[in-house]
Amino acid sequence: MTATKKNYGFATKSVHAGEEPDFRDGATGDVVVPIHLATTFARKKVNEPTAGYEYTRSLNPTRKALETKLAALENAAYGLAFSSGLAAETTLLLSLLKSGDHIIAFDDLYGGTKRLFNHIFNEYDIAASFVDLTDAALLNDAIQPNTKLVWLESPSNPLLKVSDIQAIAAIAHAHNLLLVVDNTFLSPYFQQPLTLGADIVVHSSTKYIGGHSDVLGGSVLLNDETLYNRIQYRQNAVGAVLSPFDSYLTLRGIKTLALRMERHQENALKIAHFLQQHPKVKRVLYPGLPTHPQYDLARKQTSGSGGVLSFEIHGSINDAEQFLERLELFALAESLGGVESLIELPAAMTHASVAKEVREQIGITDTLIRISVGVEDTDDLIADLQQALA
Repeated sequence: MTATKKNYGFATKSVHAGEEPDFRDGATGDVVVPIHLATTFARKKVNEPTAGYEYTRSLNPTRKALETKLAALENAAYGLAFSSGLAAETTLLLSLLKSGDHIIAFDDLYGGTKRLFNHIFNEYDIAASFVDLTDAALLNDAIQPNTKLVWLESPSNPLLKVSDIQAIAAIAHAHNLLLVVDNTFLSPYFQQPLTLGADIVVHSSTKYIGGHSDVLGGSVLLNDETLYNRIQYRQNAVGAVLSPFDSYLTLRGIKTLALRMERHQENALKIAHFLQQHPKVKRVLYPGLPTHPQYDLARKQTSGSGGVLSFEIHGSINDAEQFLERLELFALAESLGGVESLIELPAAMTHASVAKEVREQIGITDTLIRISVGVEDTDDLIADLQQALA
């Protein structure tokens, strides 16, 4: 029995899935999958590729190991690894949509995804409507005759809104729509959307899956063989695949995913409680707090709250900038999910491509700050926030 079987625990699959030692004649029993740098693979017979490998864009042994591991962690039948999260999203959309189609998306999304919808795919007559899907009933009102899929982040970026994936999946499927869930913020350790009814899960594996801010990547996970074949065909045809070395780095990062997620969450909850008590903080957004609007739903459909939180301070954007620039341990940087703590101002950084009036309409104010809490000593992180707020 291999570690890809679903009856193994998450941490076991994180370490072993896709990397079972090979004991066949001529194999060396590697405990860690090697980095296969070959760009092409020789064969003895014209019509028989060796072990199914022809050209590394089409399939590579190191990337295959990663795709197997990712699928095992999301309880998916199929996994695909791409050169970035946006490459995964673009290839997925190219596989599922055509000119004239319509997408319903959460109103609170990563700025790069909104840019992709509004400024790239709209040029090919693919429209997107943005809806606050914390109210699943609003999905019914947004469905149009040409709607093909629903795109969801839960928790969302950067407002940490939580949507009822199961309820939204039921509505989507009643109208023959696909549900795509971006699971980047919680990783498969804390949430598995496929088991809640989603059709496809996407990740920026640059974030928690890689975990060390040193490898760019994206992934698509699903169970439907027909959809997998369509997406895999375009993965090969478009060519936005993850390199062998980046596949190796991602495999290495995943081995500690369970350990890291627990520490990220532990630190984030302590920081959220600290910020809640600070007089200069206006509000804290974190699904692990009982004050979160969807706290009960989050507890129902997830096993944890992750390491990302947002908070709003009193004052102006200048006050927010001064606070951020005074920090010593928190790196003022975009991205999230690394072992080091990162902090950023969405209005000026990750969501700068979103129009100001749109940002303010959904609640991304000029003093909203997003933290990706790392795995450092919590007391040191809180002390850094304290001195900067002072």
